[in-house]
Parts: sequence; C-alpha cells; structure tokens
Amino acid sequence: MALAIILTLFPIAVIILLMTWKQLAADYSGIVGWILTLLIAFFFFNTSLEVGMRSSLAGVVASFPVSLMVIASILQISFMEATGALRRVVVFLKTLAPSDQATQIMLLNVGAGTLLVAIGATPVSILPPILVALGYSTFVAVALPAIGFDALCTFALLGAPLVAFSDLTGTPLVESAQVFARFLPLVSTLIGFGMLWIVGKFRLVRQGFVPCVIAGLTNGGAAIAMSYTPFLQNGVVLTGVVAGSCTILVMLLYLKLLGKPIIDRSALKEEDLAIERQMSLFKALSPWTILVLALLVINFYPPFSDFLFKKIDMAVSIIPGQVIKTRMLWNAYTWVMISTILAAIFLKPSTKHINDMLVKWSKRAIRPGISAAVFFAIAFVMNNSGLQNTGSGWQVIEPGSNMIWILANASAMAFGGLYPFVSAYLGLLGGFVSGSEASTIAMFTKYHILTSKLLNVDALVVAAVTAIGGGLASVISPAKLQNAAATIDALGIESKVIKTAFIISILLTLVVAVMALVFA
Repeated sequence: MALAIILTLFPIAVIILLMTWKQLAADYSGIVGWILTLLIAFFFFNTSLEVGMRSSLAGVVASFPVSLMVIASILQISFMEATGALRRVVVFLKTLAPSDQATQIMLLNVGAGTLLVAIGATPVSILPPILVALGYSTFVAVALPAIGFDALCTFALLGAPLVAFSDLTGTPLVESAQVFARFLPLVSTLIGFGMLWIVGKFRLVRQGFVPCVIAGLTNGGAAIAMSYTPFLQNGVVLTGVVAGSCTILVMLLYLKLLGKPIIDRSALKEEDLAIERQMSLFKALSPWTILVLALLVINFYPPFSDFLFKKIDMAVSIIPGQVIKTRMLWNAYTWVMISTILAAIFLKPSTKHINDMLVKWSKRAIRPGISAAVFFAIAFVMNNSGLQNTGSGWQVIEPGSNMIWILANASAMAFGGLYPFVSAYLGLLGGFVSGSEASTIAMFTKYHILTSKLLNVDALVVAAVTAIGGGLASVISPAKLQNAAATIDALGIESKVIKTAFIISILLTLVVAVMALVFA
C-alpha cells in the first residue's frame, strides 16, 4: 500500500519540484506529470495504453469549458487591445473613487476584478498599470489584483469552474453554486481586509472597515442571491458578472452618501485624454456588452436554455460507459467568439488590427490552453487507472489498481474526521501547482467523492472547499504574479509578494477549512 501511495503521488510531486525548483512553466511541468502518470498507470496499476490514451483524450474534452474559454477570452482581449478598446476602458477605471483609498481598493480589485475575470479578462494584466498610475507601489499593484477576485474564482470565465464541478460531481449547476455560495460572504470580506493590510497595515484596516464589510458582503451576498433566488437561478453562470457589478455600484453609492467624488479626471494625462477622444466608452465596452446580453438571453429565456443546454448537449463517449456532455453551443466560449465578431461592427478593426490581434493571440493563448487541458488529462488517467474491458463493459475489477481509490483509503485512515479541514489545503496546493481552480477541481473531485463516502461526510462540501482553496492560491501563483509584474516592468517583485501573500492565503484557507468542518 505504501509503495502504491508513493507511486500515485509521484507525478504531482515532480510537477511541484519542476515549478518551484526548476521554475518550469505550468504547461511544461504538466506535460511531464501527464507522461509520468501514464507510465505509472501502465506499469504499476494494470492500465492498458488504450485506456490511458482514451482517458487523456476524455480529460482534454472535459476541459473544454475551461481550456477553450481561456483561448477564446484571450482572443477577445487581444482584439480589444489591438483596436484600442482596452486602453479606453483602462482610462475610465483610472478616474474612479480617488478620494477614499479603501473604497477605491474595494471598487477596483474586488468589484472590477471580479467582473473582469468573470467575463474572461485578466485582472492581473489590466489592473496593475492602473494602480501604479493612481500612486500605488509596484508591490501593491502586483498583489491586489491577484487576490481581489479570488473569493468568486468559481465563477471566473463565465462560470467555467462551476460547470466543471457540476459535470464531475453529477450535480445540477444551481445546487453546485449553492454549495459554494455559503462560504463566499465571509471569504470575500476577509480578502478585503487582507488587501487593506497589504496596503496600509492596521491603520488602513481600521479606516476601511466599513467599505470593506459592505463590499465583501455584497460580493458574496450576490452569489447567495443568484443561487438561492428562483428567478435568478437560470443565470447562475453569470454570478461573477452580477457580483462584480453590484460591488461596483454599492461602492459608488457609498461614496455618494458620504458626499465624496465618484469621478476625478485630474489623474488623467494628455495621453489618456487623447485615448478618450478617439473612442467612446460604449464602443470600447461593446464586446463585453454583447457577450453579457447574449448570455442573459440564453440563460433566462427558457426555449433557448432548454434547447442549447439539454436538447443539443453534443455528448461524446470516449471511454465506453462514460458520457461527456460538451454543450458547445451553450458554453460561454462559443459566445465569446460570437460577441467578438459582432463587436467588430462597432470597433471597425483594420487589417493591421486583425493581424496584431492574431499575432498576440497565437503567442498568448496556446500555452495557457494546454496548461488547462493537461491537468484534466492527468486527473482522468488517475480516475480511470485499472479500468478493464471485461467484455460486458469497462470497469475497475480490482479497486487496489485504481490510483484514486488508493489515495481515498489512505486519506480516510490518515485524517479521519479532519479530512474536510485538510481538503481546503489540498486545494491550495492544487491551485498553486496548476494555477487554476478548474484544474484543481478536475484533479481532486473524484478522490474527494470516494474519500467522503468512506468517512460519511458531505462530498460536495469537501470538493467545493478544495476548489475554493484552489482559487485562494491565485495570490501565490507564480504565473499570475509574474504576469502582473511584467505589465508594470517590475519583474522580480513577485518573489516579495509571495512571501507576504503566502501568510494571507494560509490564514484565509484556515477559515475556509474550519467552515468546511462545520458544513461537512
């Protein structure tokens, strides 16, 4: 048993070493881990090469809500960048809430950060230059965008991680969202206090107590409202959009009630003013506006939602007996592509703009897409290790030949009733390794389901708290922090950020872990 556990964990350990010791990128490290998983499954867990390759392909297809969404969203952002639309949005954000630092931090990093990541944009790319322009240090400008959206990471990329969780657990989307929502008001609020502490230690925590609580409860409360209010439930994949928008509006209302200015254009330079004159904010926001409107119609108009989600589920069976419903016409990545094409009516891209977009997209999109897919492939190989064609069907004849079964039994014996607590930190580890909450969900969900059954605890809570831990790992993810640092020419500062952010992520995960013990 001990050897089987070591062999099962070996690929993950190698990935961690490659990323931390050799500083190898997540996609390359993941590919090495996938190859090792295949070899170990073949030589030690009675898994044929056919099963290994079928499982890998099934994992890649199951990753589509995440991997294709990453590729599509990068295309849209590259399009907005090439046409100047993104610069116009940035100029607008620079003017918000200049007179109240705590409110400004909540508005930009929790509100705008949650909204941006929900529609497929990248806060760690967009917000750091804005924060520097507003007078924040490079340290703060890298740290805050990486943590502000973490509470609602489950609803990033228009709910892609939530869709993955729903598919892997076999739980309806709304019920899945309800499991997550219970954690989010407190987690969002604590993230707000963490950001205030990073900027101004206890002085700013005291000064910003009220706006922080308001922003946190609004952000997390919106998730509860979307998942528990019947007429809102159809749009649960838009929770991040709603939560981010509500947080922004509430912070603006808070400033209004205090009599403080909401917009201050004094920070704008001549270059910013020139960008304003070139394009209206309406045109700049057209890709996102079209996208959100399309998704509202698709999710809230029953004939469309039933047709695209249920009737045309575009199911495939790569492993006999296992069905993956791709729902390609319903999933957000299709509509990101459509909204990008339709936005060209307003933004009128030139041939040069299109060429620039394609060049940037080809450089930016492939590796993140591979990174998202490869961790799903690893998870599916582990999940299906020991699978045999018995003639009457494909099944695992000997449980001891399944890598997930071995880990589940070992975990149940090692942790017992504390397992829900430990699962939060497994998520933090998974998020650090994969750089993605969705990949964390793929890697651990079946393992948690088996272990939870052995311990008679709520498997959905255990799997959800692991996913939340994976989201909280964003602030210590080397890839995300390097991305943020690169946008402000501050490469190297990410190592300092990790030292501070590591403590915050550990404490936040501790709170989530304790909540998991109560809920599970």
